[in-house]
Amino acid sequence: MPQLAIDKDFLQRYAKLDKRVQKAVDEALHKFATNYYAGGHLEKIADARDPRVRTLRITQGYRGVVLAPEKGDTYLLVTVLPHDDAYAYIRNKRFSVNQALGVLEVRDEAGLETMSGVLASVAETTETRLFDHVPDKHLLQLGVDQQVLSIVRLLTDEAHLDALEALLPQAQHNALVALASGMTVEEAWEQLSRDLAEESAPEQVDPDDLTAAIRRSPDRAVFVEGPESLRELLEAPFDLWRVFLHPQQRRIAYRDYNGPAMVTGGAGTGKTVTALHRVAHLAARYDSGRPILLTTFTKSLDAALRAQLELLVKDPGQRDRVDVRNLDKVAYQVVAEDRGTDPKPCRATVLEPLWDEAGADSGFSGAFLLTEWEQVILAQNLRTERDYLEAPRRGRGGRLGPDQRRRVWRAVLAATGRMAESNLWSFTQIAAEAADILDRTGQRRYRHVVVDEAQDLHPAKWRLVRALVAEGPDDLFLAGDPHQRIYDHRVSLNSLGISVRGRSRRLTVSYRSTQEILSWAVRVLGAAPVTGLDDLADGLDSYTSPLHGRRPVVRGFADRGAELDALVDQVEEWLTQGVEAASIGIAARTRLLSDEVAERLREAGVDCCSLTDRPGVPGVRVGTMHGMKGLEFRCVAVVGVDADLVPYTAQVTDRAEDPVAHGHDLQRERNLLFVSCTRARDALYVSYSGEPSPFLP
Repeated sequence: MPQLAIDKDFLQRYAKLDKRVQKAVDEALHKFATNYYAGGHLEKIADARDPRVRTLRITQGYRGVVLAPEKGDTYLLVTVLPHDDAYAYIRNKRFSVNQALGVLEVRDEAGLETMSGVLASVAETTETRLFDHVPDKHLLQLGVDQQVLSIVRLLTDEAHLDALEALLPQAQHNALVALASGMTVEEAWEQLSRDLAEESAPEQVDPDDLTAAIRRSPDRAVFVEGPESLRELLEAPFDLWRVFLHPQQRRIAYRDYNGPAMVTGGAGTGKTVTALHRVAHLAARYDSGRPILLTTFTKSLDAALRAQLELLVKDPGQRDRVDVRNLDKVAYQVVAEDRGTDPKPCRATVLEPLWDEAGADSGFSGAFLLTEWEQVILAQNLRTERDYLEAPRRGRGGRLGPDQRRRVWRAVLAATGRMAESNLWSFTQIAAEAADILDRTGQRRYRHVVVDEAQDLHPAKWRLVRALVAEGPDDLFLAGDPHQRIYDHRVSLNSLGISVRGRSRRLTVSYRSTQEILSWAVRVLGAAPVTGLDDLADGLDSYTSPLHGRRPVVRGFADRGAELDALVDQVEEWLTQGVEAASIGIAARTRLLSDEVAERLREAGVDCCSLTDRPGVPGVRVGTMHGMKGLEFRCVAVVGVDADLVPYTAQVTDRAEDPVAHGHDLQRERNLLFVSCTRARDALYVSYSGEPSPFLP
């Protein structure tokens, strides 16, 4: 009986297939695993690039791509694609065995042939090559084979190496990247061995033994041990998808850094799963008295991270080394323990009346004063009036003269004094106080700190992050995307003593949303330039997805009632198609509208719950756009995207009061819509009433 293995990449693709095709895949694989012998049911393709590749009929329009080694009875299901795409794959790709590591590799041989001619033309005009300093024997020792070696000798700069990533075998590309970054051959070998979960390479590698290579590639293939094993794999592809790491992400997560490191990238590129694997790597590698902190900026996100970490880290001892909490909780604990009393955190809407009263004689509103305190004074850790008089106010328009600044400073002192009398705190203030306490006492509570959604942290919270862990190797690992910044916290990490230069990596391939959804959503962002956390310009020019599907649906209605009726119809259609209720997410700009959506769904007999409910709670997920941050769904509906709500004028500074802040607020609203739309994996539905939002493409 044949032994079936399934490529882990396919398990992600399986979750995105139409239910009809999924059922056909289930039947074909079950039949293969139980009834077929010697691969007689597989079709050999005359013009296949690799003669060992076969097709497996799934439906009239879909084919499975199967690697059928010449030795043994092990078969690897590589992927399932539409008929023409499957045949194009077979005509372009070739499989091989890495001669150093013994693992299975695949290369786009047709693409390499084309690229080789291009690189040869460029190389003719350049005297030096990128790898002139590396002898052939060292490249061969790292598993670079003769075909790739001939192309390597044509490379003139790292941009060409980056362009080859999608074409080369991943392990060989990783080896070249390591050498190009300045590693020695020994360091590169150590990195390769760790990246591919191999403690040591086999003493001898048979280049024709694909079966052995498949078995040495646990990060690529999972073996089906029987019907029950197959059913478990196909019934839980979403969980695997949430924690599966692609080779480029693995290279970032499983390595040593001599200081803070950062990974950035657009929505769905795997920043969070990279951060989770980073935690798993640290938990397995270090066993010290201090725990590892995995943190983010909201309570709902830390619950999601905790659930994903449980999927990934199976060892209870290693899991116990990890503290998963949002940063506000960490700051609260530090302050409460130091003061002996619990601070009372309040949101801005609660504090603004107090600031109105305290600043009555200043000539400024309480809202302006409170924002000035948080965005300028706390952000720059200003302690005296002189500090404030001399401080820049980047991101705050409406220039303030010295007399105006003095009035602001007096109002801030009065307001914060009243807050202290009532033990009232802002969340940012608690973080700033916690950082001061840790610096004063010298406490360093964690061995490592890993931060997800880093772009939304206030500078005061960055000072807290820095104070939670001692400076040193592997101290901080940060994951974020400035294009998803939904709070107006603009920060330079370098100015806060967190330098990631040279240890910053960018992901450009989205494994969540289809290219159709991404192309539409990127246009929501507008054309404003974006500066990353490392002070460098950041763009989405190379942001792509290998996945394809339906285009987003945008519908307009005369009134909200008609819009919500249509939403109910859309949700019921998704449910009828077999989409699980918990895999449907609905977002609105305000809590009031999201509550109205939930009520309308319940009236129609559709179970729903909050975005913040734990994974086991049944029902369609409904909440605000802010609540969508960090989550993902098969199908997403974003409602109320009309001119009255997006942008939400209550959250946008009046242009006359502060034109700079007005521009930042509008961009933040664009980012929020972008974040909500890119939560969708398979289908995106956007609706509005009356006039559409000016942000809609």
